[in-house]
Amino acid sequence: MSSPPLKLKKVAPQFVVPDVVKTAEFYRDELGFTILGYFLDPPVYAMVSRDEVEIHFGKADGNSVQVNESVRRGLGSDVYIWVSDIGQLFSELSARNVEILEGPVKRIYGSIEVVIKDCNGFQLVFGD
Repeated sequence: MSSPPLKLKKVAPQFVVPDVVKTAEFYRDELGFTILGYFLDPPVYAMVSRDEVEIHFGKADGNSVQVNESVRRGLGSDVYIWVSDIGQLFSELSARNVEILEGPVKRIYGSIEVVIKDCNGFQLVFGD
């Protein structure tokens, strides 16, 4: 009897940030995530989730993290999150303290996307 084929199930990007508590609270308060927990005291790691999306934050060694904008322009965004209703999400984000960089915009490949910047400068794209 053969085994079922291997299946990748989920992914959780990890951002290195100067303050994991501040970042987790931003994702909770401004993006609607739930804080799953912190590790160590003071915290050096945090996890948040919303529906099937999970993001982790690790504390940087220093007090700041430089997001290299010149590299990103060539490579795109830091994370892409698919959503079921981009219009509803855009309304939600517009009502909160979220820096919306672009959108909603329909791309040539058919997706409608909203691009935001988080409290650390990481760029997130939401698309449907």
